Amino acid sequence: MSINPVMPVYGRCEVAPVRGEGAYLFDAGGTRYLDFAAGIAVNALGHSHPHLIKTIQDQAATLMHVSNLYLIPGQTAVAERLAALTFADTMFFTNSGAEAFECAVKTARRCQFVLGHPEKFRIVTFKNAFHGRTMTGIAATDSDKMRGGFEPLPDWFTVLPFDDLAAVQAFMAGPLASEVGGFMVEPIQGEGGVRPASVEFLQGLRDLADEHGALLIFDEVQCGVARTGHLFAYQYFGVTPDIMAIAKGIGGGFPVGACLATEYAAQGMVVGTHGSTYGGNPLAMAACGAVLDVVATPEFLENVRRMGDRLRQAIEQMIPNHDDLFDSVRGVGLMLGIKLHSDSRAFVNFARSHGILTVAAADNVVRVMPPLIIDESHIREFVERLSAAARAYAAPPAQVAA
Repeated sequence: MSINPVMPVYGRCEVAPVRGEGAYLFDAGGTRYLDFAAGIAVNALGHSHPHLIKTIQDQAATLMHVSNLYLIPGQTAVAERLAALTFADTMFFTNSGAEAFECAVKTARRCQFVLGHPEKFRIVTFKNAFHGRTMTGIAATDSDKMRGGFEPLPDWFTVLPFDDLAAVQAFMAGPLASEVGGFMVEPIQGEGGVRPASVEFLQGLRDLADEHGALLIFDEVQCGVARTGHLFAYQYFGVTPDIMAIAKGIGGGFPVGACLATEYAAQGMVVGTHGSTYGGNPLAMAACGAVLDVVATPEFLENVRRMGDRLRQAIEQMIPNHDDLFDSVRGVGLMLGIKLHSDSRAFVNFARSHGILTVAAADNVVRVMPPLIIDESHIREFVERLSAAARAYAAPPAQVAA
């Protein structure tokens, strides 16, 4: 029996990119794909962005890693920029979204501890959420697929219906309310089917957190970093958290994340409470700085909003032509989801044969998350290719003569 040298935990497709340029990926044979997956919302600046490449190259030629035993000027520079652009007073840099989530949970737990409330250990999370694949991350979800075979798991989470404020209010009127130290929510669920929360729901969580001495934590790993046309989704919704986990787009393809917090929420994070060997290394901070140079401008964010509106309108105009397959479109900015009447994964697989790359999600949704640098020509090409794929997908199989 042959052994796969790479642990076979991924359901990989047949596409094997070797090069990227802008909104396109190319395989070794030269086949070109319009990339409206963007590495699952990671490649915010597309592929081979010249400013990002040059910044990483220059930093790599100077200093890549020293560990957090030493001062890293790039961390201070990026942290000061993010603090000026967000609610946060302080932050911890990680290598991934899962690590940013872990730090967010630890920050909330330590805050309650130093405030003299160790009993407030429970964090309320929501159905169909995705917070990474660590043991804590899967404990925070209700997904049997992710939890199976890993139980018993940490039992500090209570999972309630998403966007159902009445359910949360009812829980907080019950016997476990005194244990709740935080609420953790994705303002827009990604893996869960591109489901934006309502403003009323998020504001209700903010109010409940304030009323019960709990912390509001936003997981913006997928929906953050300009994807909504605002630098972070909380700014789009107008509801400010105490702690926020980010990653994906902030490095533009380089693996980096961060946990942002107010001074109050982070008061328990002192020397020895957390750490990382690689987190916030000079190369990662250079990548973050380069991404912020591009995305954190009013002109760029306005263009994301404009392209998001155009893309949504184009999809909405296309849907009636294929209403046997497509149901509706939802989402914000350039984080859109097309709901299908049938299995979205099967259609995503089929659409690759028409040169477009997207990502399947729950609730029979196709996630449409292009690089944030797309223009109207990319939108036209995407809709044309998507429509062609839909026609071919719905066509009956060819009749073979007897």
